[in-house]
Amino acid sequence: MTRVIHTGQALVDLVVEVGSIPRRGGNVMAQSFTRYAGGSVSVLAAAARSGAEAVHAGAHGTGANGDLIRQALASEGVALSAPPVADADTAVCVVLVEPTAERTFVTTLGAERRITPESLGTAAPVAGDLVCVTGYSLLPPTRDPLLEWLGSLDEGVRVVLDPGAAFAGLDPALRGLMLGLTAVWTSNAEEAHEFTGLESLTDTLPRIAEQLPTGSLVVVRDGPKGCYLHAGEDVVYLPGYPQEPVDTNGAGDAHTGVLVAELAAGTDPPTACVRANAAGAIKVTRRGPATAPTRAEIDAFLADHHP
Repeated sequence: MTRVIHTGQALVDLVVEVGSIPRRGGNVMAQSFTRYAGGSVSVLAAAARSGAEAVHAGAHGTGANGDLIRQALASEGVALSAPPVADADTAVCVVLVEPTAERTFVTTLGAERRITPESLGTAAPVAGDLVCVTGYSLLPPTRDPLLEWLGSLDEGVRVVLDPGAAFAGLDPALRGLMLGLTAVWTSNAEEAHEFTGLESLTDTLPRIAEQLPTGSLVVVRDGPKGCYLHAGEDVVYLPGYPQEPVDTNGAGDAHTGVLVAELAAGTDPPTACVRANAAGAIKVTRRGPATAPTRAEIDAFLADHHP
């Protein structure tokens, strides 16, 4: 069975709901505080709930945070290929959530950054598997071991790049190297604009595709409006399903997880995008980062919206 393998950081999200972001040097009282498994866990959980065989190849620590990551992945049936890092715990990401559901992040570093080509290699990807990479892994200290390992993969392994906000600011040679390995680009609109420097969102997709190997897919999310797909010569718009959001944290991860699960199952790209749009719409109505819907929930949602 084709697998979804994620190399990125599994983190513990410390989610704090606030009425507003405090001014510099100021202070606000939080309405709530919750501790979740997040980061790549959100993508992997979404993929597993849509039926994918999912594997976490990244590093995870020993301690309370690492335990939470392992418990969360085990509950979703996601395998961990690498052993725990013996002398460090998984780090945290502080997420400030405003009443509009807008999020602000502060990320710390820990065991999840201690990868090696050998630790990644425990996932043993084969032709057809999808290997997910986040642009944040292209920063030291994960950059060099990740690139070394990616360069050793079988030609048939499909690399999925979620560039994140970090990618546009990387050295152009490093970006070019990564893009040359990428079979699927999946980002939000802001990341596509920043990387290409183009104002028109539809223009960003062919510009990105020009820098990828022939036959690659480009998917750009536009929030509740849906997403755009470039799979050949044309850009196709797949409309979204706007909802009243309560928490947008993890919505992009839900979209990505369902997208790669569908691609792993052999679903055609437009249909995969429609299902991913539905997953993102359902996710924003739920609190917590790793709260993507199941395949059955997506089926029911789409049946209601496309009777």
